[in-house]
Amino acid sequence: MIAVIDYGMGNLRSVSKALEHVGAAVQVTSDPHTLERAEKIILPGVGAFPSAMRELRARKLVDPIKEAIAVGKPYLGICLGLQLLFERSEEGEGVEGLGIVPGVVRRFQAPPARRAHWPGRASLKRQAALKIPHMGWNQVNGDKRQATSDKRCPLLQGIPEGSYVYFVHSYYADPVDRGVVVLETEYGIRFASMVWKDNLFATQFHPEKSQAVGLTLLKNFVER
Repeated sequence: MIAVIDYGMGNLRSVSKALEHVGAAVQVTSDPHTLERAEKIILPGVGAFPSAMRELRARKLVDPIKEAIAVGKPYLGICLGLQLLFERSEEGEGVEGLGIVPGVVRRFQAPPARRAHWPGRASLKRQAALKIPHMGWNQVNGDKRQATSDKRCPLLQGIPEGSYVYFVHSYYADPVDRGVVVLETEYGIRFASMVWKDNLFATQFHPEKSQAVGLTLLKNFVER
């Protein structure tokens, strides 16, 4: 059984339906004891980092999530479920997260004006301001450090390099150890769109909204 954590903020129905579509037995729960019995755990999320941490603490889910990951249960974080793994977020003036992955969650910033040099003259070229939130389809590519490794993230089996997936977020994770980054995406900067370490997997994008690519990733998680 896969436990999908209900803390009042996740897109639970779409995640559950996508999991059932790929053959998973799913239970949506906010019960810590159910997390203990679950074989795998998914933490989805849509909303604000401070509110999510407040709800997780109020429902006494912080310790069960940490313990499940510590004992080796497969964990998949989705969108906010990725960000909550980190030590703190710039959202809400530095609210502390679960602290499982060292690093900070940062807000996207509009790029500064950039000077472009033309023959015989100089002009000021201003990049179009980034729209925040980053919303819609964008490409994911393997981190270059991973390209030299013979160990590929098992959730990416059958997913081509450069696939397009669906994003909705204003903040991105900035891990201390770049070795946990398996996918990156361009949006003004290159940011981590998927992290992986041992039994811990997390995507900044929404697999449940990413059509065939997302269903492949979820199927890999269910069957691993």
